[in-house]
Amino acid sequence: MWTQQFRRATRHRLLYAILTNGGNPPSPPGGGATRPARLGLPRPHARMNLGGTLAATAPRHEMPLKPSSFLLSSSLRRSLLASVVVRKVSPTAAAALSPMASASTVAAENGAAKPTETQPVQVAKRLEKFKTTIFTQMSMLAIKHGAINLGQGFPNFDGPDFVKEAAIQAINAGKNQYARGYGVPELNSAIAERFLKDSGLQVDPEKEVTVTSGCTEAIAATILGLINPGDEVILFAPFYDSYEATLSMAGANVKAITLRPPDFSVPLEELKAAVSKNTRAIMINTPHNPTGKMFTREELEFIAALCKENDVLLFADEVYDKLAFEADHISMASIPGMYERTVTMNSLGKTFSLTGWKIGWAIAPPHLTWGVRQAHSFLTFATCTPMQAAAAAALRAPDSYYEELRRDYGAKKALLVNGLKDAGFIVYPSSGTYFIMVDHTPFGFDNDIEFCEYLIREVGVVAIPPSVFYLNPEDGKNLVRFTFCKDDETLRAAVERMKTKLKKK
Repeated sequence: MWTQQFRRATRHRLLYAILTNGGNPPSPPGGGATRPARLGLPRPHARMNLGGTLAATAPRHEMPLKPSSFLLSSSLRRSLLASVVVRKVSPTAAAALSPMASASTVAAENGAAKPTETQPVQVAKRLEKFKTTIFTQMSMLAIKHGAINLGQGFPNFDGPDFVKEAAIQAINAGKNQYARGYGVPELNSAIAERFLKDSGLQVDPEKEVTVTSGCTEAIAATILGLINPGDEVILFAPFYDSYEATLSMAGANVKAITLRPPDFSVPLEELKAAVSKNTRAIMINTPHNPTGKMFTREELEFIAALCKENDVLLFADEVYDKLAFEADHISMASIPGMYERTVTMNSLGKTFSLTGWKIGWAIAPPHLTWGVRQAHSFLTFATCTPMQAAAAAALRAPDSYYEELRRDYGAKKALLVNGLKDAGFIVYPSSGTYFIMVDHTPFGFDNDIEFCEYLIREVGVVAIPPSVFYLNPEDGKNLVRFTFCKDDETLRAAVERMKTKLKKK
């Protein structure tokens, strides 16, 4: 490890020397251009970043690299030189790269009294169309206006004590260094046990379970690990916004099949017509955010038949599987013939009210797990170690925990549904998740964004405008999404505000 770090530091010093010498290699000692200041050698078990700053790290957990990768090859040196010749570094920029650069150096270069110019934001073309997420925007408005937040789906109450206590014990026991990349063994085993109990499928925790930093990373690892540029992926709109953004990063072509109120059923023939020779995957979310729909067995079997007939993969986001109120959740992987082509994604946060822990996972056969793990290795590599230990304890909770969870959320759902109806909304059925979709048109607004802005400003309640979850925003302009993952007092206060201040037109 000492040798590896020495070589890494040497490479960084050489790169810094090139950048600060106008794109030319540094002169040998004793002559030529002035040598850059020495950055010093790293201490054992320390990591040096490009600026030369030392940062402590645990030596045994870094990903293994080929020994040759630590030597600055002639081809790499040529590419570095080419890059700086094309775009030479200004003296100011070079000074900024140096760990010894001072504020006075930069001020002298720019002129101390010169006002800072606002630079246009920069973003890669594949992400140009995406703005700050609607969840962030609405939560910020809630704070600004002192509104009750029934928008973003995070509970305003804490998770169970036995899970938090398990995390504290893991921290105190010293489980605080990098975890094994695809998950600590006890969590992988707990996930496999839970999946067997829920779906009837036995999976190998070592070869078919990958622990990720939340389900959002499981989605990203699945898409980036298994989808190629130009591949076609079919989504069901409205959809969780990270699906489209991640597919865009992968260079995929997105098709959307719109689920329409009142029951948001799958238009089977439209779906069949959408599948083409370019279709690589279909992505489903059941129970479904934001509609609360649960895919029926008939719908799942129809989708399964299309996948098998056309050699299409299936990505199943099942984070709300324990919040199924009116029917039993059916995992797509359990449909005959589907496990071999399915990646099932899930997480701890929704079921245990611990959304900030970001513990998720992907279950897939070995030939698909390979791609998922390759992407995961270069996204986050590993997930929070003590929280994984606590997650294992959580997943081994008795069935009574899940029964109580559904009972409690069922009562919250009834409280909000009845309140929304009394306030004048058209309320659509929600069989799962902790979301409710409503029609806001009785109040006379042109679209969901106008209505949600009014609701925050004048009523003091936050909801989510779901038009952002459609490829064609017009499909969602009459709808609004509320969440009931809040304590009863908060739900009652929000309902009272809407009943008092909202007026039909």
